[in-house]
Amino acid sequence: MRRNNIDITFIILVLLLAGNSIRSGAFSDPREWILDKILLLPAIVIGLSMHEFAHAAVAYKLGDNTPKLQGRVTINPMAHIDWVGLVALFFCGFGWGQPVQINPYNFKNRRRDELLVAVAGVAMNLVIAALFTVVAKLVFAATGPAWLSGTTLGSGIWEILIYIVQINIVLMIFNLIPVPPLDGFNIIANIFGFAQTETYWRIYRYGNWILVAIIIFGVTGYVISPCVQFFMSIFWNIML
Repeated sequence: MRRNNIDITFIILVLLLAGNSIRSGAFSDPREWILDKILLLPAIVIGLSMHEFAHAAVAYKLGDNTPKLQGRVTINPMAHIDWVGLVALFFCGFGWGQPVQINPYNFKNRRRDELLVAVAGVAMNLVIAALFTVVAKLVFAATGPAWLSGTTLGSGIWEILIYIVQINIVLMIFNLIPVPPLDGFNIIANIFGFAQTETYWRIYRYGNWILVAIIIFGVTGYVISPCVQFFMSIFWNIML
């Protein structure tokens, strides 16, 4: 997810989701919870940072040097991680990275290039998921199921690889939801040509509240879960 600043709507959402996690017993075993989050950390860092890097690199390639001047055309996670968003992702499964700022007036074909920049992030998540599926397959072939499931090191490595694939799929699907400030909204806006209209900004103005509402009422779950299961089934067939 990409966002411009820490908005009260997101603070409310994070608190609500964190409360739900506590009530559901997610922190009943702190040791297990901490271990799980340590294994999850590489997936989150790779997914968020590469997503934002893709936005920056494509914008720069298309003629906008704003991301370059701001030090965003790099795979260094420190340039892309929003620490509040990272903590939120750990505690309630909802988070964000630092948004890449662009100046669309630097593009030769504004509508086309803004579309390409918007698509770049989700496309990168798909590429990362596919790449680590191949890595997981190679590891599985080289070590075998006995080592991966029967040893602490093997199971840890396998879980990290699965998390990387899964988190990148989740980020891809989530960001494709056509609600501002997600990439899906900008993709739809540029495809249908209303990105620079009053309608765009009217919807964008209330986008945070719309997004909070659909998350709280579980609408995103109905969209994300089936899509994630679909892609994971494909990648599982490749891995094993």
